[in-house]
Amino acid sequence: MVSYYDMQGRDLKPQIDSLLSAFDRVASMWVDSSIITRINRNEMLEITNSDFIYLYQLSKTIYEASGGAFDPTVGPLVNAWGFGFTDRMKVDQQVVDSILPFIGFDKVSFENGKIEKKDARVQFDFNAIAQGYSVDLVGEFLESKGIKNYLIDIGGEVLGIGHKPNGDIWKVGIEKPADNAEYGDAIEAIVKLENKAMATSGNYRKFYEENGVRYSHTIDPKTGYPVHHSILSVSVMADNCGEADAWATAFMVLGLEKSIEILGKNKNLDAYFIYSGASSGDFRTYFTNGFEKIIVSEGETQY
Repeated sequence: MVSYYDMQGRDLKPQIDSLLSAFDRVASMWVDSSIITRINRNEMLEITNSDFIYLYQLSKTIYEASGGAFDPTVGPLVNAWGFGFTDRMKVDQQVVDSILPFIGFDKVSFENGKIEKKDARVQFDFNAIAQGYSVDLVGEFLESKGIKNYLIDIGGEVLGIGHKPNGDIWKVGIEKPADNAEYGDAIEAIVKLENKAMATSGNYRKFYEENGVRYSHTIDPKTGYPVHHSILSVSVMADNCGEADAWATAFMVLGLEKSIEILGKNKNLDAYFIYSGASSGDFRTYFTNGFEKIIVSEGETQY
């Protein structure tokens, strides 16, 4: 969804669709000829595409800053657990141990336009950052057309710039976790976005249960297993959506305490956590001071 106010009344949807299609040819693992797919096939490429270079560099920065919690090489584990684009395997410790040796963004380098892998089995998966970055790309396009007031929402990753014609600041909702709920059914909080981006990651939608155990789609790159902590969702606010998207995933891996520690050191990030309490259905929240300032209203949160 893209809402914008243009004094010339232009319909920019065809150009935006073309822009996103071009980006798919860079970062989509579902496009056979995309740059990332060709890298994963170990084709020898000279990479000059600015979008790929930006994604790589930002991913490396957040990989290092998060202590490896955000890792774009986690794809083979995501696939093994049944949350990627291959059939779910029967995963046990032996399977995890067989995959972990080629997980780790420190096993790749990018110099002189070429990707070098320490292990040919290493694969890239930019899903946890690419959708947010696609929001930034659309924003840059609108800016290039002289448009200064817009709201972009792609799959729940949001960028709000400027305001509505009546002067109101853009407002968006943070969804309340609920198993099998439809998007927008229940809102935990409504926040205003003033020249900021927000991305949300959660464990309450993408999961499956087997033998009474719930497996979430958020995989810890270090252990090789789905995370098992109390965070249900985290919404991260940053200056750009790619960064917000990546950090939302990192925080889901790190858990609440470690995330709060990082947020205390990074004044460019703010976050809103929803986590489970002691009893079933008991939702609790934690949010930074910066996030508190943009909250318009909250749901019936239990503390």
